[in-house]
Amino acid sequence: MFQRMEVSFPSEDVHCAAWLYLPDAVSAPPVIVMAHGLGGIREMRLDAFAERFCEAGYACLVFDYRNFGASEGKHRQLLDISSQQEDWRSAVAYVRRHPALNPEKIILWGSSFSGGHALHTAAADNAIAAVIAQCPFTDGLASLLQVDLLTLLKLTILGITDMICATLGLAPVRVKIAGPKGSAALMTAPDAESGYLKLVPDQYPFKNYVCARFALKIGFYRPGKKASSLCCPVMFCVCDNDSVAPAAPTLRYAGITKDAEIYRSAAGHFGIYVAHAFEQVVEQQISFLKRRIDPQSRLLDHHAQRKV
Repeated sequence: MFQRMEVSFPSEDVHCAAWLYLPDAVSAPPVIVMAHGLGGIREMRLDAFAERFCEAGYACLVFDYRNFGASEGKHRQLLDISSQQEDWRSAVAYVRRHPALNPEKIILWGSSFSGGHALHTAAADNAIAAVIAQCPFTDGLASLLQVDLLTLLKLTILGITDMICATLGLAPVRVKIAGPKGSAALMTAPDAESGYLKLVPDQYPFKNYVCARFALKIGFYRPGKKASSLCCPVMFCVCDNDSVAPAAPTLRYAGITKDAEIYRSAAGHFGIYVAHAFEQVVEQQISFLKRRIDPQSRLLDHHAQRKV
């Protein structure tokens, strides 16, 4: 029902690796641009979402950020917010000029940290057709308040040390992305380490760490504040039991979005990617897409194809 190709696109001085999913029998389909959350890579269940979207008639571009996964970048595991925002803009530019895709029907899909990036990107691009923000990171200050003081202190010290090392040209200081409660990790909720690492495929050489300087920037990133300037329809998929991206700020930002739909899941932040919660949310997302961005308007006639 679809084909998947390995592609890449330029973003400043690097190339980002991506999968391009193309549905069969749809001419110039709408395209969903997708990327993962904090330190995540496309193999961590984004393929499961993309396959379902593609079966429903939507093309998908699923990419890794620079410095992560299969993408280029000499500073491996360096998570920089402005660079990731540039990667989003570059991904949109790539699909917008791709001859097999519909440049007027570009949808942004982001989960967790990338949910915030999707909102930020769409707010600056009035030609985006729709956004799906799944358990989105909308307010860094609110997320920091979920972290215990001991962990905050450790992250701050390590972040400052990493900044000093960067200035002196020394090797970076690393922190875990997900770790046990009280540890020096970016996510330390009870379900964080097990839930996050469960998304990694068996035998995949995943790196559960990033450069520590990122910890100094989390609290200042509040992409939900862009919600009021969004012109396109937005679906907020909110996890009521979210231990990483609190539901309350996201619901508040959804309330100031001009055209918002809200889906609430009982799953936790990491549970929405798998099992029954995944089946529920992906069906709701496909329903939203078909109501707002219909892929069937340019469905190819198989009989006409065969005659040609």
